[in-house]
Amino acid sequence: MRYLLTGATGFLGANVLRQLLARGDEVVCVVRQPNLCTEGVAREVRTVDLLDVAGLTEAMAGCAGVFHVAGAFLPGPGAFAIMQRVHVHATEALLEAMARARVPRMVYCSSSITVGYGPLAAPGDEDSPLDPEAVYGPRGVCREYHDTKLAGEALARGANHPVVNPDFVLGAWDIRPTSGTLLLQVARRPVPFYPPGGKCFVDAEDCAIGHLLAMDRGAPGRRYLLGSHNVAYREVMALAAAWAGRRGSATSAPCAAAAGVESDTHVTTPPSRASAPSSGGGAGSLSEVKRCRLLPARSVLRGGLVRSSSRTPSGSRLRRTL
Repeated sequence: MRYLLTGATGFLGANVLRQLLARGDEVVCVVRQPNLCTEGVAREVRTVDLLDVAGLTEAMAGCAGVFHVAGAFLPGPGAFAIMQRVHVHATEALLEAMARARVPRMVYCSSSITVGYGPLAAPGDEDSPLDPEAVYGPRGVCREYHDTKLAGEALARGANHPVVNPDFVLGAWDIRPTSGTLLLQVARRPVPFYPPGGKCFVDAEDCAIGHLLAMDRGAPGRRYLLGSHNVAYREVMALAAAWAGRRGSATSAPCAAAAGVESDTHVTTPPSRASAPSSGGGAGSLSEVKRCRLLPARSVLRGGLVRSSSRTPSGSRLRRTL
């Protein structure tokens, strides 16, 4: 099959690209300019603006579907306009181009930031409600990211296309880096504090496979969390420190101090959202808990890929990230 892919020069898009090629698909990468993520693989590259409907229509000729994986998480002046352009206006342009080129299927990559969460005993799922005002506040980069991603979701779901909502992704091709910054901080120097709470983590390759399965089997208008392991930051940072030959963080930081540790990780949970850790700093301290389910769960897409929901992330893949 032939697919059009946006975001191939980014962390997650580079993994989706390689998973498509690994199963024998042809891929047309729509990029601003190629980079390391698109080198060394048999792909077609088109330098097309994401709002250029005519250019997109031409690029997706003969395609069976579109993966819209391009995204932006940016603080600072003008950031909202960029996120709105990539998450919302580009989705509109792609849908228009798909109608013209008669391409039947899109997978829109959103984020778990749009999905509600819960305690370990009752983790959130794709239908869990979320009050963005209470969680992210009335403004700021997390709220703007949430709002633009949710608006893009609405467009895709309104046109009966499936949506994927990745959780905290770790793995290869994080060349900026983005989420991998947390591991690099621990590997490069001792970090005395670990942030309170935790996240739902997923390996980048598994997350990419989830995109492909959503294209193949996802229900129209349905969204799917792509997550694998609900793990406390303390555990993840301890694993990273051990493999890097460093001493692990010994103390849980207050929310304000933890913000400094997380500042470059693109964590979408603001410090105010994290709960105080339990006395053991383990499972009870998770601040954002989603269903430990990698798309497609057996109950959602029968016969699909199912991953373990154990409490410890895959050692070999986390080690490879370092």
